[in-house]
Amino acid sequence: MNAAFFETAATALPSLCFEQPPACGLILGSGWSQVLIPDTPLLRLSYADIPGLGASTVVGHAGELLLFERHGIRIAAFLGRRHWYEGAGWGPVVLPVELLRRMGTRNLLITNASGGISPNLKPGDLMVIRDHVNTVGINPLIGPVIPGWGERFPDQSQIYSPALIDLLRKAAYDTEVPLSDGVYAFTSGPGYETPAEIRAYAGMGADAVGMSTVPEATVANAAGLRTAGLSCITNMAAGISGPHLSHEEVLGQTRKTAPVMAALLDAFLARLATSL
Repeated sequence: MNAAFFETAATALPSLCFEQPPACGLILGSGWSQVLIPDTPLLRLSYADIPGLGASTVVGHAGELLLFERHGIRIAAFLGRRHWYEGAGWGPVVLPVELLRRMGTRNLLITNASGGISPNLKPGDLMVIRDHVNTVGINPLIGPVIPGWGERFPDQSQIYSPALIDLLRKAAYDTEVPLSDGVYAFTSGPGYETPAEIRAYAGMGADAVGMSTVPEATVANAAGLRTAGLSCITNMAAGISGPHLSHEEVLGQTRKTAPVMAALLDAFLARLATSL
């Protein structure tokens, strides 16, 4: 992964993407793309048409870049993501962050579907990410320092922006949507975690677990973007409830929770618009 990789992808984007910096970038995980409410769609581009990104291989990820206007602001949304477990390396995983940086975006909201670890969470709950644990031990900043990604050893004491978290809390108040907060544990996937691993993550202080978000947040923080993370708890993690876990269960729960997800996401964008 090098600067040329990102340059090739950026060159393929229509000039419209760079005419006006989006007020917010979105990277939407499983089930989240379907709840987006765009007022004025300006551009829809398949991931297959963005060099280095490529079509999504996971059910529930639309695989499109959508540029649109809502609440009087411009938003660039990546509908679906690539994952480390797909085997294509870190490039496709963090490419949306770098493209958003090049567009001039200063704010980023990353969403996902995750498994609940904390007994205070249940399927259908929404959780703002306060902090994270990278259980994998590797990250996309390994290798040459990419121009625009800051210094060699970026500070990570506050990856998730208190200002954006405050807007999410205000959006939850506006919509009367219950919103928890917690620590998110990142695992490589694609296998779900074992009960013993979940007990270990709980001991580390993790409240939820998933296979995404942390790589993107790590790069966004290094690149100077204000970042927030939002999880939909779709199931309880291994060993807590249920005989087995499945991706179908994840998608089924996001469909049930879709109205609440849509309300909170749209209220967040409205709050962001008034804060600028």
